[in-house]
Amino acid sequence: MSAPVQEPGANSESGAEDEQQLPSLARTVESLLFLSSDPLSPAELGEAAQAGEGAIAAALALLAEDYAPGRRGVQLRELAGGYTLASDPAGEEAARRLLSRPRTSNLSAAQAETLAIVAYLQPISRPEITRIRGVSADSATATLLERGLIEEAGSSQFGAVLYRSSTQFLKLFGLRSLQELPDIARWDPTPEEQAELRERLLRAGEARAGGGPQAA
Repeated sequence: MSAPVQEPGANSESGAEDEQQLPSLARTVESLLFLSSDPLSPAELGEAAQAGEGAIAAALALLAEDYAPGRRGVQLRELAGGYTLASDPAGEEAARRLLSRPRTSNLSAAQAETLAIVAYLQPISRPEITRIRGVSADSATATLLERGLIEEAGSSQFGAVLYRSSTQFLKLFGLRSLQELPDIARWDPTPEEQAELRERLLRAGEARAGGGPQAA
């Protein structure tokens, strides 16, 4: 049986189409490598990009040219049976200096105290926080807002802004939800117990302030 006859130019047209799609595929592969913290195998790249083994190999070869050593600050490296983007060894000393700097300043005692009050009693207003702490909560609340650890959650019946913890708060403390907060996971108070706790904290804050709440 003779082989099927192909129309003239069929292979060339297919090859031209592949060449046009290659840069787009290379960008997709580059994005996948950038997003992954672990090396990705050609099979994993092909599955994610919905491309064949040959196309992935061609895209990696194109990226290898773009990221050839000495050309950029990032290199394409083959590690553990896969590929990853890594910084150029020439920038190692600069990277160490950058990463050795503290990325985020620690919370002050006042900020940590305010954040704990918001986390456990949210939604809560700044005047309430002030009454509980016995001192003004303006500065601590403003800092927590600026750092994205708390956010506004509407207004109270008296018009005061209410605050709640943010998604950034959960990420910072490694929590999936507020139900994973310490103590809350071991103690599930009733609404009446929560109200009693709030009042006890408010009274303690007022006593700490010398018998009267300060302005928020």
